[in-house]
Amino acid sequence: MFERPRSGERAVLVRIGVGAPATEQDLSEFRALAVSAGAEPLVTIGGFRPRPDPRLFVGSGKAEQIHAAAIEHKADVVLFDHALSPSQERNLEKLIERRVLDRNGLILDIFAQRARSFEGKLEVELAQLKHMATRLVRGWTHLERQKGGIGLRGPGETQLETDRRLLANRIRTLTRRLEKLQQQRETGRQQRREVPVPTVALVGYTNAGKSTLFNALTGADALVADQLFATLDPTVRRVHLPGAQVAVLADTVGFVRELPHELVAAFRSTLQEARDATVLLHVIDASDPQRLERVEQVNEVLASIGAGEIAQIEVFNKIDRIGLEPHVERDERGATKRVWVAAAPRTGLDALRVALAEQLWPVLARETVHVSLAGASVRSRLYRDKRIVAERTRDDGGWELDVEMTPEQLAALCRETGVTRVPGATPCAVAEGYLQFPSSSDRAAG
Repeated sequence: MFERPRSGERAVLVRIGVGAPATEQDLSEFRALAVSAGAEPLVTIGGFRPRPDPRLFVGSGKAEQIHAAAIEHKADVVLFDHALSPSQERNLEKLIERRVLDRNGLILDIFAQRARSFEGKLEVELAQLKHMATRLVRGWTHLERQKGGIGLRGPGETQLETDRRLLANRIRTLTRRLEKLQQQRETGRQQRREVPVPTVALVGYTNAGKSTLFNALTGADALVADQLFATLDPTVRRVHLPGAQVAVLADTVGFVRELPHELVAAFRSTLQEARDATVLLHVIDASDPQRLERVEQVNEVLASIGAGEIAQIEVFNKIDRIGLEPHVERDERGATKRVWVAAAPRTGLDALRVALAEQLWPVLARETVHVSLAGASVRSRLYRDKRIVAERTRDDGGWELDVEMTPEQLAALCRETGVTRVPGATPCAVAEGYLQFPSSSDRAAG
């Protein structure tokens, strides 16, 4: 077995199309990941397979080609843009005689370099240990030998079993520490909830310009760099919006395709900022030719952490790169759907602030509607959405409801089955400025 080097940045990159050819954008992102980890890409080896080889993932012929390339370029490590099983890593290292690191291990290494806060470092270490737990035998044959000799014979732990036990103990220790930190963070969130200040979370694919937009909106100085995962630890600042309103803006970690499950699980407290947000600003690189695929990948991660149902405003950033002017797109109800901005030169940000204020504090109107028994499901939905201010039962078994919502929502409500306007009812005037939905105490006083 080869002697594994303790360090080394000269890398051979391997990206195989499995089931479909690899795209140039995927290769470009993989190179960016390698560079972000501090590697020096020497050569990229591609190919196509209908399905992975269970032993080597790439097949014996391709593995020999990788071995020859590693010798020719004097590489220290071989990076795979795929999730490899522990046995596949072990078999590849034995054949190639170089360290082999898969996509998950590479991203974990980048996160280990980027983590700055105490909590972030603990989360990365926990994810790394869980990843390492299945790979203890990889390249370390001495761990499989049981000690022998005078006084050492008989039953006992092998070195490998000892390492596994110590690893499990460390994982339990880190888990307990993170649970305590999670409780502290939750206390802070609870205090924020008691103050009527909504939270807005920036989410999006890594390197879409979230930190640049965060700095432009808040005047903060969060790290901005043209590299993947430049921001790892969440940053929270106040942002001032039209109507003298204030919200809390949180900059979160960027997502990538095939984000390792270990990281999604370990960074639950960091991702909690997105899960607890009132509104998500989904930042998208407008100049990225694969932006639609990136949007789907981010939405998949948001759904996996329980944030898929939170209201979103899509912010298409970097429009200066493709020659577009700032503008706002609205849906059929008049609500903001997309905002096109350029965060670096700070163009289009006023429109974004207005759109965000409209989403957080919509201009509301009040009207009385009649809901028949056929519209019982509509009444249930209105209660769920907290749109009903008062209710009166009618002789026909239906209900007379005082509802409060935007004019567009009122128009849509009156098109529902079983819903009609009450003849002669005088709707309240449309509220001025940006108003929050009134509290129960306000309604009682009214």
